[in-house]
Amino acid sequence: MTSSLTGELKWWQSGIIYQIYPRSFQDDSGDGVGDLRGITRRLPYVASLGVKAVWLSPIFKSPMRDFGYDVADYCDIDPLFGTLADFDAFVAEAHRLDLKVMLDYVPNHSSSDHAWFQEALQGKGSEKRDWYVWRDPAEGGGLPNNWKSFFGGPAWTLDEASGQYYLHQFLPSQPDLNWRNPAVRQAMFDALRFWMRRGVDGFRVDVIWLLAEDDRYLDEPENPDWQPGQPEHWSLLHPYTQDQPETHEYIREMRAVLDEFDDRMMVGEIYLPVEQLLPYSGTEDARMVHLPFNFHLILMPWTAGDVRRFADSYDAASLAAGAWPNWVLGNHDQHRFRSRLGDAQYRVAQTLLLTLRGTPTVYYGDEIGMHDVEIPADRIVDPAALQQPDSPEAGRDPERTPMQWDAGVNAGFSADGTTPWLPIADDAATLNVAAQEGDPASDLNYFRALTRLRHEHPALIGGTYRSVDAPDDVFAFTRQDDSGTLTVLLNFGAQTHDLGDLAGGETLLSSLGDQPASGAALRPNEARILRA
Repeated sequence: MTSSLTGELKWWQSGIIYQIYPRSFQDDSGDGVGDLRGITRRLPYVASLGVKAVWLSPIFKSPMRDFGYDVADYCDIDPLFGTLADFDAFVAEAHRLDLKVMLDYVPNHSSSDHAWFQEALQGKGSEKRDWYVWRDPAEGGGLPNNWKSFFGGPAWTLDEASGQYYLHQFLPSQPDLNWRNPAVRQAMFDALRFWMRRGVDGFRVDVIWLLAEDDRYLDEPENPDWQPGQPEHWSLLHPYTQDQPETHEYIREMRAVLDEFDDRMMVGEIYLPVEQLLPYSGTEDARMVHLPFNFHLILMPWTAGDVRRFADSYDAASLAAGAWPNWVLGNHDQHRFRSRLGDAQYRVAQTLLLTLRGTPTVYYGDEIGMHDVEIPADRIVDPAALQQPDSPEAGRDPERTPMQWDAGVNAGFSADGTTPWLPIADDAATLNVAAQEGDPASDLNYFRALTRLRHEHPALIGGTYRSVDAPDDVFAFTRQDDSGTLTVLLNFGAQTHDLGDLAGGETLLSSLGDQPASGAALRPNEARILRA
């Protein structure tokens, strides 16, 4: 069957998701931190990219010890970003521009400043005590077990007043909520309803695969592959803190809440192998997340063979599971893909992301080719870096720096006289939106050319995927529906390849900016899209 599914697809299947890290997009208040009014002012630019949805990293009330992933009130906006009225204006403008709105939902843990946890600290008899995960010390005293925090150190902190430890898989100021408690689930589901009633179309659900822990609280086994210098959390395997059966049940309940509203969705942050990842989509009778985030392109070797083998197996597994595929190359927790893969492969990667079958998620600034920014020691703010100084890869500040809008002061991110919360890239005077807007050959306009092709050729959205044999450095595949067949050729290497009939057809787009003739050799580091 090759007929296009485009007409049957939901917006979260046919469209592109664009992630904005609010602190770094646009500062309109003059405090060096991005805000809702700034994002709202820049929404026409976002719409011009040809994307369908805007996902905002957390904007809820928070002490910002983990920059919003420590929520103190799930139903209010932090004053740093604005007000509920500012949020409503943002939603209205997004919808006017035909953009969907997605929020970052953080259900695994709250801030220690949250009223729930403050009440839990009142003692073992507190009404909210069982809203968090508490354990007595081990026999003989000390930590309940060997569980590690993602940010280094133990995952337990002692509450001296009660003599019990509470669980936190991240900072001690991010206590884990007890999802076994029905009252917790109901309160967290009410937060979802609150935002959907304000017009939110979907959610990215933070660390969704961590919601439950094994209730035997057994020590986790050591990871034999761990090496010194890697994050401490990697030193253990995690059979008791991740991907528990109860988590699946909680997500099914969460999905039922979303289904109370029309045309809503959620994408789950899940770092798991495909065989454990795809079950998070659920079944026909027991739906779970709409999109289980697929981060494998970020984590795997960047070779044509490795990427082809993964794309083939993942596409086939998704079809078998009845799951819709999705693809990611970057986010706020991973180094920018231009820095990981290099300048030569930047457009090859961008083309891959936007032409594989499934929903692409794009990280702000990747459309203009932003790269990691070196952060001086005295400007580091990420707790993952500050708590693990011996693990250089743990820091996430380099990929979170301010958006580069123009060649002006602070790259147009914030006004003269302000100090942006993270440093501006050294090359922002030349690598910025304004400079690229007027250059037909720019990375920005190449990105727009790719999104136009998606709109003009439904095979790139709803068509089938099939890889094609090619030389070792080349990944070739077709996207096909009743309207026709498109061939995507990606050269992962620095050699020219004569592909014969495989390169036959009309060139719709080349990453090198020209229009090679039918059958022309594929040049080094070239991406080319052809119509048969």
